[in-house]
Amino acid sequence: MKRILFITILLASMPVIAWGAAEAVLVQDVIGIVRTSEGKASITRGTQVLPATVGAKLKTGDVLATGPGGSVGVTLRDNSSLSIGPQSSITLQDFLFSPAEGKLSLVARLAKGTMAYMSGIIGKLAPESVRFETPVSTIGIRGTCFVINAGEPVPN
Repeated sequence: MKRILFITILLASMPVIAWGAAEAVLVQDVIGIVRTSEGKASITRGTQVLPATVGAKLKTGDVLATGPGGSVGVTLRDNSSLSIGPQSSITLQDFLFSPAEGKLSLVARLAKGTMAYMSGIIGKLAPESVRFETPVSTIGIRGTCFVINAGEPVPN
């Protein structure tokens, strides 16, 4: 009787075990999470436009965009923090965080608006692997935090 009960429990748990393995693969794709969100804010992933709500998971290639009065705060897996201001658009182009294998990279492109960055582990272990691009320049980090404004040029 005990053997039948054991086999029944084992067979019943198989879908849960398989689902957990599939979830683990998906979790590895997650590069960060939305920690704060105010006003109009979205995540564009491929052809999908998702709301940038607190707790939303981010993946490489995601575009974060805010409207007037909107803002988003993000924490990446290496504990880097990004704060995106109103009327901004930033693409999370590349993110690798595997310190044991020496694979570290963070590349983001701020198309417009404002963004503040505070470095995490990647910025501390391999600052040369962190790069922020704007329409007119590229910033490689050597410190721990900075602010970028990629707005319209100010007329002279």
